[in-house]
Amino acid sequence: MRILLVEDHPQLAASVAQALRSAGWTVDVLHDGIAADLALSCEDYALAILDIGLPRLDGFAVLARLRERGKTLPVLMLTARSEVKDRVHGLNLGADDYLAKPFELTELEARVKALLRRSVLAGEQLQRCGELTYDLATRRFSIRAGHLNLTSREQAVLEALIARPGRVMSKEQLAAQVFGLDEDASSDAIEIYIHRLRKKLEGSAVRIVTFRGLGYLLEALND
Repeated sequence: MRILLVEDHPQLAASVAQALRSAGWTVDVLHDGIAADLALSCEDYALAILDIGLPRLDGFAVLARLRERGKTLPVLMLTARSEVKDRVHGLNLGADDYLAKPFELTELEARVKALLRRSVLAGEQLQRCGELTYDLATRRFSIRAGHLNLTSREQAVLEALIARPGRVMSKEQLAAQVFGLDEDASSDAIEIYIHRLRKKLEGSAVRIVTFRGLGYLLEALND
């Protein structure tokens, strides 16, 4: 899953991004509101983390523009402001959660997991494709009650596929979930990850089907 982090303090942004990446998420980092507004208008994210005190366009304005475009992705606001009126204003604009600075990275990660669980699975904790199960709380894939060992890139590809049952995903769509804005999104790399995932799914009743020229579909053979 791909997360947008918008924080103008470089050291804090680097620390938060590192923590989220270590937890297995793809993270894009931006430092001002105008860049954030542009990214949210043209990129596909599962969640946005917005600081309120951003240069050029503050977090409230970025959030308001996002909701005006009809986007419903969850937004976690970061703030150094303690006034209740600011929190109320953000919630009225459509923020899903607030976290006051300073904060513990473990709490931020827990809040991100909770927001994603509510938005992606509508409150449910498990996603399934046949005998393949994905637990959003632990971010673990299991097949026939055994844990599936995946690299972070393989995990990102399989998360994207299981989150869209019955839908073909193109290489470009998968690359957008696997690679950040500052990385080379290679379609050849996606083929490699698909090949590795197929090896790890061998012997099960779940497979990744190729639709030539279109992309890939996760399918349960006994459905």
